[in-house]
Amino acid sequence: MPWTITRHRFFQPVEAVIAKAFKKIREQGVHGNKHKDAIELSSTNRSKLSKELPCVDVCHSARSTAYDQAMPRVIILRSLPEPLPYTGVVVLTSGYRRLGVDSERKKMAAAGAPKRVLMLCGDYMEDYEAMVPFQALQAYGVAVDAVCPGKKAGEVCRTAVHQDSVHQTYSESRGHNFVLNATFDEIEENKYDGLIIPGGRAPEYLALNESIIQIVRKFSDSGKAIASICHGQLILAAADVVNGRKCTAYSAVKPVLVAAGSDWVEADSWATCVRDGNLITAATYVGHPEYLQLFVEALGGTFHGSKKKVLFLCGDYMEDYEVMVPFQSLQAVGCEVDAVCPKKKAGDTCPTAIHDFEGDQTYSEKPGHDFTLTAQFESVKISSYDALVIPGGRAPEYLALEENVITLVKEFMDSHRPVASICHGQQILSAAGVLKGRKCTAYPAVKLNVVLGGGTWLEPDPIHRCYTDGNLVTGAAWPGHPEFISQLMALLQIRVSF
Repeated sequence: MPWTITRHRFFQPVEAVIAKAFKKIREQGVHGNKHKDAIELSSTNRSKLSKELPCVDVCHSARSTAYDQAMPRVIILRSLPEPLPYTGVVVLTSGYRRLGVDSERKKMAAAGAPKRVLMLCGDYMEDYEAMVPFQALQAYGVAVDAVCPGKKAGEVCRTAVHQDSVHQTYSESRGHNFVLNATFDEIEENKYDGLIIPGGRAPEYLALNESIIQIVRKFSDSGKAIASICHGQLILAAADVVNGRKCTAYSAVKPVLVAAGSDWVEADSWATCVRDGNLITAATYVGHPEYLQLFVEALGGTFHGSKKKVLFLCGDYMEDYEVMVPFQSLQAVGCEVDAVCPKKKAGDTCPTAIHDFEGDQTYSEKPGHDFTLTAQFESVKISSYDALVIPGGRAPEYLALEENVITLVKEFMDSHRPVASICHGQQILSAAGVLKGRKCTAYPAVKLNVVLGGGTWLEPDPIHRCYTDGNLVTGAAWPGHPEFISQLMALLQIRVSF
């Protein structure tokens, strides 16, 4: 008998959750009314099953999708709290099957993600310029398909870390391995509402690809939203879609854009963004907050919720993505965000670490971007902030030894303000003694800290799984940023509608 099951969108197998559910159903003798394609549980039995399975909730379908119309009475297993923008629907028959990326994307579409955008990727695109919009938009409820010519879903594009240097141009080092979630040769442009083009060095050769040029022209001709940043505008110029349009870019791209007939706007800072109708352009990733805001608005989105003030607790060698992705994602929805580090002041920087899995027994580490602090730790007044975010990486293991850090975390938790901690950040929560009686997850190697700290360990399976327990949001690693950010936004009563 088929079951209809909702699940997160990151293309991981769901066998473990399903097997546990079926086992509990058999053990507890939970039964319901039989229908052609599903089982309907009574409210009593739904509640009973939920209590037996803390990792899932069981409820009726909302009857809002094509699947629901075909099977109006179903059981839905969904991770808590409900990640509405990230659910997909799949029917499992007698055996369990691993979900392929393509089938999952179809189920995701059936679940009704309000908007879907396409991201054009390539090797050595800029690290932040790929991942920040990719994960931020998903956190806002937008489905994002990342593709690269000549590559398939599940393959990777190497990214590049670009930042200012003492030399005449920016420096470059290896970034993360960005995993594509769609296949370039299978995309259908008419299914997308917008297009994103990251910068870095990838656009230099993507601008020579005729398939890429045709895609950009189709988006432009249809009036769909296009967001391009840094060197991405090389592709716009090659596609001849900037003639007479106002746009900006990284300064070195100016000659090409002028030659292509654009109305060039000189960037007065690295954060400069320009919108001309459906076209949004930006100089560098420093401008991501406005860039994302303009793109969401071009997609027809509206931001809801009063502006909140959020504090980031930083340190040397915190994980690169785990600080910048939530930092800029929250800025884009209108939050005022401060980043502090003990013994450092506003304008100082913290070096970050790039943690990735590359076939070894544990993650690898490479140097990341230098992250600029915005305030002084010793001047922080907790009463002026609405939430605290603790990135992971290697910083938490020594920040957990700082008494003033422990005091700050305790005050946030005691005042019931939202606290969001990811990866190794929970080492600080454990040291502060604020996990007693709390359900949380973390990077698996931090399980010992959580358990010894009195927390109830929730397995991060799959690794992107995040949980909310009262005012506490916890995640295991940066692949979970969409859930992590959206759950924090929910606590702050911030949302994006389309």
